[in-house]
Amino acid sequence: MGATDAFLLDAYSHTVSEVVERLGPSVAAVQVGDAGAADAGGGSGFLFTPDGYLLTNSHVVRAGKPGWPAGAPKPAYRISLADAREYRARWVGDDPDTDLAVLHIDGLSQGPLQHAPLGTSVGLKRGEIAIAIGNPLGFEHTVTSGIVSALGRSMRTSTGRLIPNVIQTDAALNPGNSGGPLLNARGEVIGVNTAIIRGANSICFAVAIDIATWVIPQLLQHGRVRRGHLGVGGNTTPLHRRVVLAHGLSQASGVRVLQVEKGSPADVAGVRVDDVIVGIDGVAIDSVDRLHQTLDASRIQRDCALKLLRGTLSPQPLYLQLRPTERVPAA
Repeated sequence: MGATDAFLLDAYSHTVSEVVERLGPSVAAVQVGDAGAADAGGGSGFLFTPDGYLLTNSHVVRAGKPGWPAGAPKPAYRISLADAREYRARWVGDDPDTDLAVLHIDGLSQGPLQHAPLGTSVGLKRGEIAIAIGNPLGFEHTVTSGIVSALGRSMRTSTGRLIPNVIQTDAALNPGNSGGPLLNARGEVIGVNTAIIRGANSICFAVAIDIATWVIPQLLQHGRVRRGHLGVGGNTTPLHRRVVLAHGLSQASGVRVLQVEKGSPADVAGVRVDDVIVGIDGVAIDSVDRLHQTLDASRIQRDCALKLLRGTLSPQPLYLQLRPTERVPAA
């Protein structure tokens, strides 16, 4: 190894160790339920405020269960910090559609806690340093590092919805790392570690922190993320090139309606089976996932213009006005 290589390696090591020393105290082991109980589980999380608010994964706080029985009490949570302090925490809210959750440590008596600053995932580049801290396989406060190996990935959650702009990293993750922070060289959180591909080497994923900063205020206010509901079931379908050109569409696909719920906003507006949804309020709808992403809280109980194609031989654009209701989340 040459002198230059040694210098670069030393600089890399210094960067990682400095970030870990500064941010390690904000990372927590999260235990769900009582140890040994049938519903027990666990993972990682990190404090993002000095007064005890902690971000983690939805699948961690739910102990891997996609849903809770309606009205069932939330599990007990125990938080362990790097200095061996332990706290009880309560559920604040979670969003299975983005696999994010917020807990809060109650009864703090020793002043503010060390917390991790939230950065941004906009402007990330492949090759940037990525540092993960978590509790893989029960080994608390383990550190791994690597690089951002890809950007713009997408990932399905337990609800079947798509998380966009997922960060791919080669920082080694294992079960138990879920919910821990992915940090940049400045010690800012750029993602929330959420998934690994079993059997693959160095392919791991994190929810981009920009998605988390959109989700967190809604969890603090409502305990969930509010989303609009049309009352249709459908699938992504390609559009004939002749149709795209004839109507000046900007996309090559839309959402074919396979089912309309009776009494739903779509039903009241006159949407029919086999209609193809291609836009909402001027936003091009080219897939079921795009439809889900477009139906955010801003469209709940607000008049929206739905653009669709109707007819098989020469479908014509049709505009319907409807008012989405709020989607009732799974328990």
